[in-house]
This record gives sequence, C-alpha cells and structure tokens, in this order.
Amino acid sequence: MFRTLNQPALWAVTLSAAGILMVTMGARQSLGLFLSPLNTSTGLGVVSISLAMAVGQFTWGAIQPLAGAVADRYGPGRVLFGGLLLLAFGSAITPFMSSTAGLVVSLGLFSAIGSGAGSFSVLIGASSQRLPPAARAAASGVINAGGSFGQFVFAPLLQALIQMFGWMGAMWSLAVMTLAATPLVRVVSRPVEKPSAPAGEAGLWQSVRGAVGDGSYQLLNLGFFSCGFHIAFLVTHLPGEVALCGLPSSVASWALAIIGLTNIFGSLYAGACIGRYRSKYVLFWMYASRAAMIAIYLLAPKTDLTFYIFAAGLGFTWLATVPPTAAIVGKLFGVRYLGTLFGMTLLSHQVGGFFGAYLGGLALTQFGDYSWMWYADIALAAVAALLNLPIREAALPQPGTAS
Repeated sequence: MFRTLNQPALWAVTLSAAGILMVTMGARQSLGLFLSPLNTSTGLGVVSISLAMAVGQFTWGAIQPLAGAVADRYGPGRVLFGGLLLLAFGSAITPFMSSTAGLVVSLGLFSAIGSGAGSFSVLIGASSQRLPPAARAAASGVINAGGSFGQFVFAPLLQALIQMFGWMGAMWSLAVMTLAATPLVRVVSRPVEKPSAPAGEAGLWQSVRGAVGDGSYQLLNLGFFSCGFHIAFLVTHLPGEVALCGLPSSVASWALAIIGLTNIFGSLYAGACIGRYRSKYVLFWMYASRAAMIAIYLLAPKTDLTFYIFAAGLGFTWLATVPPTAAIVGKLFGVRYLGTLFGMTLLSHQVGGFFGAYLGGLALTQFGDYSWMWYADIALAAVAALLNLPIREAALPQPGTAS
C-alpha cells in the first residue's frame, strides 16, 4: 500500500494534509464533551445547545462544496489558512457567549466554517491533484487516519483540560492548538505533481450539473446522509448516553478516543481496500456492520467495557467511509473538480449530521433517553448499505491485465 508513496515530496504533502485534518477533525469531533459543562454554565438547556451544535454540523457540510470550489479554482492555500483562523476565532469567542444565538454564531458558524474549510473536500482534493494516480488511494487513507488520530488525541486531552482549567480554558487552549497547525498549509499548497487537464474537459458548473443528475452520485449521497446522522449523533450525545448509564464522564472521553484510535487502522485499511475491491462493496459492508453493532450494543449490559468494545467496533468504520466515497466520486467524474463534487457529497453527510445532533437532544428531552435515536440509526445504516449496491462502478482491473 505505502509503496505508492515512495517519494519524500509525496509523503510531505500527505502527512501535512493529515496534520491539518488531525486538528480540524479532532476539535470538531470532541465538541460533545462541552455540552454538559456548557449547559451547567449557561443554563440554556440541552436542546438549545444541541441546536447550536446541529447548526454547526450543517454549516460544516454547507461550506465543503464552496471551499472545494474556491480551492479547485485558486488553490488550497488561502482556503486552508483562512479556515484555521476562523476555527481558532470561533473557539476563542465561545466562552463569551451566554445565549443560544451566541453559540450558534461561535460554534455553529465560525468554528464550523473554519473546520469545514480545513477538512476532507479541500485536503483530499488538493492531494489528489498533486499526487500521481497510483498514490491517491494510499494517500486518502493516510489523510483520513490523520483526522481519526486527532479524535484519539483531542478527546482525552480536552477532557483533561476541562477538568483542569474549566470548559472556558479548554476552549481557549483549543484556539491556540489550531493556530499551531498553520505552518502545514504551505506544504499542502505546494504543487508536486498535478495532472494536466484533458482536451475538451467540462468546466466546473458543467461538472456540477452533470453530477447532480447522475443516479449513482445521488445514491452515494443518500447513503452518506446516514453516515452523517450516525456520527453527529454519537459525537454530540455519547457523553449523555454514558451519563444516563450512570458511568463517569471519563468513559465518554475514552470511548471517543478509542473510536479515533481504531479508525486510524480502519482508514488505512479502507485505503488499501479501494485499491483491491470496488468501493461500493466496501461501503456496503461498513454500513451493514454499523447496524449490527448498534443492535448488539442495545442488548448488552451498559458497563465501561461495553462502551469501549462498542467504540472500538464502530471506530473501525467511523470515518473510514470517506476514502471509498471520495474514490467513487473520482471514478465517476475525475479529480479536476474533486474538491467541489466531494464537497457536495459531504454536504449531504452533514444534512444527516444536523438531524443526528438536533434530534438527539429532542429525544432526550421528550423521552428521557436515546432509544428511538438508536433505532433510527440502525434503520438508516441498513438502508445506506443497500443504496450503495446499484452504484455504477466498473470492476477493478485484475493483476496482469491492461487497465
């Protein structure tokens, strides 16, 4: 797998992109740890804070195609640098917000726009345009693993900072850590090997219109919707689920960290699989496994060990869906506008994320637990698995045959 990344310049681009994603995703995927202390400090209620975080889920997705389009047109440097600055600014001003509207602005807009501009669509699009075709699958797995490593590091780190300095001090620390990633932008923005555009290639808006009308692209986006629902529900409300089970908050932070740790291996494995199997089948098994694991979790006793095993199982596919999803978009439409088109797919992901975060808060308020959210998650994962099967994807060439 890694033999395709056999030049120092290729590793420099890949690891720098992974480092940026480590910060932006580590910050974003750990926000659920702030829900309870925010509620205690502001008294706004779980539903109001969940709404602000849900707006952030949607905003993170909505900025993806826009950031991807700007990066495709003008290069990724300014997009990534501006994104890191916005994420740091949103984190820094959050402690001064004492209303729902204020949290919507700081977490739902500034932080979300910043982390979205420094996320998958721009980073995978930029690396795909700068790496040779043989290196792209491995690179996407490594970059994705960077985001998972961020969750592994940031979840227990932020929990420790909350306990040591309070949630406000933890937010300000997060702003400083975000700014520390800005030197990596220059490396990702430096051209390494950019494919020349073929004659007669469609322009940006022609490519967008063609993608929107493509049945396989539509099925891919519908399946990715369920992925966003699943992830946003868990990162926002897993700490609440742990509390309902009478377990300490450290269980939630370590469960999130375990998800990030196991997804490092899941992401690398996904990067290898899409070089050997059709990506739609990789996605089918990922989504189907989620439905099975949630069903098993609901039947299991709610102990520390149960949460850690559950987190390890879910973590293996957590964001490992990104490499095969991006690979399908690239196969369908090429990599010239991958940042834009994959950004649109991520928007579908985050529409699901909005509902996962917000409906989780409503479910807790209305029913006192998350049971109906778990049932919905099982159903959506099963549907997503089936939706990927009809996607138009050519078989991979066998070894020794012409591609």
